[in-house]
Amino acid sequence: MNRLSSYIGNSVLAAILIVLLLVVGLDIVTAIIDQLGDLRGAYTFSQSLIYIGLTIPGRIHEYIPLAALVGCLLAMGMLASSSEITVMRASGVSLSRLVWMASKPVLWLIILSALISEYVSPYTDQWAKSHKDYLVWGSDRSLVSGGGLWHREGDTFMHFNVVQPGGVLYGVTTFEFNPKGELQTATFANRASYQPDGWLMEGASRSEFNVTSMSSSEFTTLDWGTRLTPKLLGYLSLTAEELSPTGLYDYASYLDKQELDSGAYRLAFWQKCLHPFAVLSLVLIALSFVFGPLRSSTMGYRVFVGVVVGIAFQFAQNLLGPSSLIYGFQPLYAVLLPIVVCALTGSILLYRAR
Repeated sequence: MNRLSSYIGNSVLAAILIVLLLVVGLDIVTAIIDQLGDLRGAYTFSQSLIYIGLTIPGRIHEYIPLAALVGCLLAMGMLASSSEITVMRASGVSLSRLVWMASKPVLWLIILSALISEYVSPYTDQWAKSHKDYLVWGSDRSLVSGGGLWHREGDTFMHFNVVQPGGVLYGVTTFEFNPKGELQTATFANRASYQPDGWLMEGASRSEFNVTSMSSSEFTTLDWGTRLTPKLLGYLSLTAEELSPTGLYDYASYLDKQELDSGAYRLAFWQKCLHPFAVLSLVLIALSFVFGPLRSSTMGYRVFVGVVVGIAFQFAQNLLGPSSLIYGFQPLYAVLLPIVVCALTGSILLYRAR
């Protein structure tokens, strides 16, 4: 039985890895083409390859569900087409046992995906973005409208051209307003760094506005009072989909304290937390297809069905997620619904195939 379990597990794992390699490879080719439009200044083609290479862990995490779905369809479908599944069933191996044997390698991939999402891709994505922004936008301009990040803290609006790990900012702009919405102070700095006692701006200029006049001052260094920390800036520099689950929770809590909208980050948090169950539900429906309606289908048809199901699953999540933010129902339900539908469909088909 151990040899049989190893044989099925290795077949499924090999198929998933091949599909993952193909899908991620196509995505990388597309990314290289997209980066050609950003080549300027110090950001050369070789630098764009470094940028894309650093984003590979995040791409792997993104495509593991689709690879698991199509890989299980291919591996178990080939065993079914060659009548090996029939022989196993005739030898007394139950359907539930076969499902477990095929699911074991997927569990290892889920653990790998969770580790990438928490400890690898957020840091590689942040380094890739900060390095690219520094090369593209440079550090000697105070405000670049075509790039950078905006942030609000109370009545103060901030823009950063480049956010680098460790608490280093380039091209810092802040606008401070009074409660009436009138601009009070505008500050520009070439660089800001996080010190033990707070932030320090370098090469700064400040303009103060009142009803009748404006005054300007230049500073070699200037203390900057803000509640931002390098950790929070690391969250700010990434999209919600690129943050780790703990990062999403921390940053959503920070936004709530600032009375800002944290809905997108709450939604991404639940998507990250339920990602393992999404993978398992897709694997379950893939196995139910193999033991049921797709047992004698061709490999091309199985791939087609797997891609369609994967796209439909992703479309459902992309549709329900933003809908929860618009109509005000819990993001948890929006993420959970497609998973439950896939799991129930797979369970029903497997029950009928017993």
